[in-house]
Amino acid sequence: MRTFLTRRPRLAELITQLGKFGSVGAVAYAVQLAATNLLWGVVGLGPLTGQVLGTLVAIAVAFVGNRFWTFADRARTGFGRETFLFLLMNGVGLLIQLGCQWFSVYVLGLDGPVAQNIAGNVVGVGLGTLFRFFSYRTWVFPEPPAAVTTAEGPGAEDAPHEDPTTV
Repeated sequence: MRTFLTRRPRLAELITQLGKFGSVGAVAYAVQLAATNLLWGVVGLGPLTGQVLGTLVAIAVAFVGNRFWTFADRARTGFGRETFLFLLMNGVGLLIQLGCQWFSVYVLGLDGPVAQNIAGNVVGVGLGTLFRFFSYRTWVFPEPPAAVTTAEGPGAEDAPHEDPTTV
């Protein structure tokens, strides 16, 4: 297996990212489950309100873990840009999660605590997680751009480069 992954560094990188993403996600998921169920059971919030607030707490945990661990080797494109895109992509993930919850509660009529957890915290989180991983890798924490050289041919990387702005 090690030889296989050595020959395929992009696959090895993907597997490493998936492991880190899964670990961060597991912590954020535990936080989300605890917060959501606390808001439903102790505070008495409705199913969708509790789901939104619990998920917002988990999003904060996930941002820190993904920015500084999962995608630590990726290009830094600015804290504001990354935060905005992270929140935007999590908003879409949350809509996926809420869509599953809404369908279960208001279409299927399954509004008990177990049904709410399965719809929102299993099916919804699962589908939202697939979207989040893809969007984080692609847009939020993109790969650094490849180095650009202006000279061509063998040894071009060692050749001196002229500044095109000077004449």
